[in-house]
Amino acid sequence: MTFGLKLAPQHRVYAGFAIYSFAMGNIFPRLPDIKRAMAIEDGTLGLSLIGTPIGTLAALTLATPILERVGFRRALLWLVPLLALVYSVAVHAEGPVALFLMLLPVGLMIGSVEIILNVEADRTEFLLGRRIMNRAHSFWSMGFFGAGLFGGAMAHLGLSPQLHLALVVPMVAVSMALFLGGFEPAPARFTNSGDKPPIFARPTLPILVLVAVTLSAMLLEGASIDWSAIYMRTVFESGPFVAGFTVALFAFSQATTRFFADSFVDRHSPSVVARVLLATMAAGVLIVFFSPAPAVSMLGFALLGIGSSAIFPLAISAAAQRTDRPAAINVAALSQISFIAFLLGPPLLGFVSDHWGIRSAYGIGIPFIALSLLTAGSLGRRPAAKTVDARDLASQRMEAPVGEA
Repeated sequence: MTFGLKLAPQHRVYAGFAIYSFAMGNIFPRLPDIKRAMAIEDGTLGLSLIGTPIGTLAALTLATPILERVGFRRALLWLVPLLALVYSVAVHAEGPVALFLMLLPVGLMIGSVEIILNVEADRTEFLLGRRIMNRAHSFWSMGFFGAGLFGGAMAHLGLSPQLHLALVVPMVAVSMALFLGGFEPAPARFTNSGDKPPIFARPTLPILVLVAVTLSAMLLEGASIDWSAIYMRTVFESGPFVAGFTVALFAFSQATTRFFADSFVDRHSPSVVARVLLATMAAGVLIVFFSPAPAVSMLGFALLGIGSSAIFPLAISAAAQRTDRPAAINVAALSQISFIAFLLGPPLLGFVSDHWGIRSAYGIGIPFIALSLLTAGSLGRRPAAKTVDARDLASQRMEAPVGEA
């Protein structure tokens, strides 16, 4: 049974990314308040946050066959509102151990939704015959931008994190019914051989190379989301709205770049675009590390948003387009390792902050940017449009009867 608005397939994908990121993004502007309420240091808070990546990694490793049996439609419509609900419960934790345990189911839901939405974006991209992956991830950033503004406003008004996150639950549930009620999964990009997918999505060598490309973007994106509000409160003693606005600014610059990135990728090549973004990300890291004023730091976080914008979507497209295994398996294999950097890395940076200051938590991203620059060629050297045309022509020749090729 379908309900809600009638939307084009790509618009439902965009809505899914935006609502999902809004559901998970509201907690991050409130991390300074949670830290203060528990009276803990950065390292202890970071250790508590590890509950999310553990759950996420478990889902990315094990959830693909379960999601395929349940069905992407049913799973997505239930998981996103449940994600908001579990977050609203987690902020009631009275100590770091309780917060860790409450974030485990959050991670399970995040990993499952990531698989569904990224595979659906790739299948819709193939169905339409044009790129939408970067634009889909731009709506993820737009949702996070909205979460940053909303969270900053709630903090500024003095609402507790518990009441704030409780308000998010009905907002997410109504949005999912309205925009995703008519969601129907797109057909698979490639014909399934009928083989049962493995429980563990083992990364192949080409997938590991793609992981190396994404490490810096995932690490610094996660660090900006997790720690930018605390950075502003710690380094410059900024107010709650300024801290929340910094999270929103990072997401806004990331969203804007992702929205227009597909046209640049089509005109140039994925590897060229990635190298420009990595250079921008390096400039943002240096600005945040040496910044003398809040406004300068905001510029640095904006550059980090631009630089980290399209690296992971480009890698997702490269993984999903491989024909050696089903797209869901390759996407899960890439995501389950890359998300270690996104979700496990930033919490561990809390220990770096405790020992060498929160600025150093961003400075250690430079070696990872260098690694990404060295491996960026694996994303593709030709313009994307030519690559797609060549792949489609090869597919037509393989499918044509003998004598027609």
